[in-house]
Amino acid sequence: MPATTDLVGQLTGDLAAESADLADVLRRLTPADWDRDTPAGGWTIRDQVTHLAFFDDAVLLSLADGDAFEAQRSELTALGERFPDEIAARNRHRSGPDCLGWFLRSRSDLLVAYRVADPRQRLPWYGPDMGLASSVTARLMETWAHGQDIIDALGGRRPPTRRLRHIADLGVRARGFNFRLRGLPVPAEPVRVELAGPDASPWTWGPDTAANRVTGDAEDFCLVVTQRRNVAETGLTVTGPIAARWMSIAQAFAGRPSDPPPPGRKPPPRHDPPSRRDRPPGRESARRRS
Repeated sequence: MPATTDLVGQLTGDLAAESADLADVLRRLTPADWDRDTPAGGWTIRDQVTHLAFFDDAVLLSLADGDAFEAQRSELTALGERFPDEIAARNRHRSGPDCLGWFLRSRSDLLVAYRVADPRQRLPWYGPDMGLASSVTARLMETWAHGQDIIDALGGRRPPTRRLRHIADLGVRARGFNFRLRGLPVPAEPVRVELAGPDASPWTWGPDTAANRVTGDAEDFCLVVTQRRNVAETGLTVTGPIAARWMSIAQAFAGRPSDPPPPGRKPPPRHDPPSRRDRPPGRESARRRS
């Protein structure tokens, strides 16, 4: 168990750092910014933030009372597959500061709850139950992905961090799930994934002899598996039919099958957002592993 405890502690520290970086961006938003459209069709920055806050509260409920969470899950899923859109609509009356306050409170409470939880605990969720480490990783992935939507809406950029390693690993491990989710047979042949991390360190999965391969930049891979970019608009090199099919349906998140954005849907031109202008390029926030 100590190894599991250490892993959850490391993941929670990285989630705290990712949360702090997003909070830096949100604190600098103007009242008009909260109404900016994001690449997620029909969602504004306000919707992205309330989505994160709502599902942080859902994790807290799952940690504290599995039966109560399952009752809430049944109520929400009865609304249909697009129930997240209903959650967004219910919270569009909130002001920007109210949304920010909700996110900060819920995320702070969640970080505390993760740190004190039994690392062996399993949590009911909207797909299969998850272990605690998987739950923390999923929240980190969601924070980064919805943060990307916000950054794209602002026409900004952010330097990649080594926290992408968790998201890339989640994307790789979800490969079989991606095929099963669509009722497709899971290919028996392995896929080799070779990515360059932010400091050019190699991150690899799968046997070196595999004929099917995905190689390139780690941030590009994370953008694809979170469906923030179409693989055709990244620098990834995809070799073999199985790897190509996987990259066309990859999703690192639970829920219904979702399609990547079509080629040609590019984000706005980029500039450095205010929260990054005074920081050296490529450096992570000092609030790491807090």
